Parts: sequence; C-alpha cells; structure tokens
Amino acid sequence: MYICATFEDSSKERGDESPLFLSNMIAKKKIQELAEERMAHLGNGLYIVELTVSASNVIHLEIDKKMGSVSVEDCMSVSRNIEHNLDREEQDFELHVSSAGLDKPLRVLAQYEKNVGRDLKLVLVNGAKMEGKLVECSESGITLEQERKEKIEGKKKKELVVERFNHLFSEIKEAKIIITFK
Repeated sequence: MYICATFEDSSKERGDESPLFLSNMIAKKKIQELAEERMAHLGNGLYIVELTVSASNVIHLEIDKKMGSVSVEDCMSVSRNIEHNLDREEQDFELHVSSAGLDKPLRVLAQYEKNVGRDLKLVLVNGAKMEGKLVECSESGITLEQERKEKIEGKKKKELVVERFNHLFSEIKEAKIIITFK
C-alpha cells in the first residue's frame, strides 16, 4: 500500500510539486527475529549472512552454516517460518531465502571462521590484491599465509619461504574463497 501526498510548503521551495511516498514496509528486525527463531530451533549452526528488505517488501535473506553446507531443507524451513508468521493481508511481500554462494565475498566473522585453512583472494581498501591461506581470524581481522620458493644466498636450490600477513577487517574491501578442484 502506498500513500502519495504533496505538501504545498515543500513544493514552493523546490519549484515543482514533489510527491512523498510512504509505504507499509515490513520491519527488518521482525524478519531477523523470525529467521533466528527457526535457526535456533533447528540447532544445526545456521546464521544470517545478509538480510535486506526493500521499500516494496522484497526480502532477501542469505544464510550459512558453521559446519558443512546449507541444505534446501534449511532454506525451506527458515522461509516457511517467516511466511507463516507474516500476514499477507496486512503486508504483501516477496521472500527469497538462499545460502551464501561460494562465488560471493565473505561478509561476517562466522564465514571467516568456517573457512580457516582455505585459500582466499583479498582486495584491500588501498587497492592492493593478495592471495594466501587463511590461517587465523579474530574479532578484529585475519591472518593470511603465503608460500613461495626463493633463492637463498649460498644455496643452490630454492627454499620454501612462508610469510604471514595480518589484516584488520577495516583494511579489507573484499575477501573471496579461491575455488579449487583437486
């Protein structure tokens, strides 16, 4: 439901009539509570990665799991709990519940924790790019480990050199899992 109104005072200031749209938008907090309620009930380590509610009540909810992958049944269960607890007569909405895709950047600490030991590709805020194995993560940031062969002075063969780089989350623009098929 939309209400369109024009106000004389504001139209005089702007020169043209400017409509103000007010919608009956579903509260994001309500959706979050319903999703978390079902995830706690399932007790299988599900958590919210991202939740958006548009002005036209299009709800996008991405979930992930601490161990393993999100099943279709997990998505259906969370979706049904949200749908059954919202009144379509009061507010019409469109609901999309999905797992966080492997091709999408990591966005919450739990995703970093889940992927310790995997290779990541980072793009830093300053534009620098780097790849390495995620070896640690904390509330403030991550540690990446890079291995490379380097010629050591006085030796004939190249030796394996391991370096660790610490990055605060505030320094990371994007972090993606490097998908490998071995």
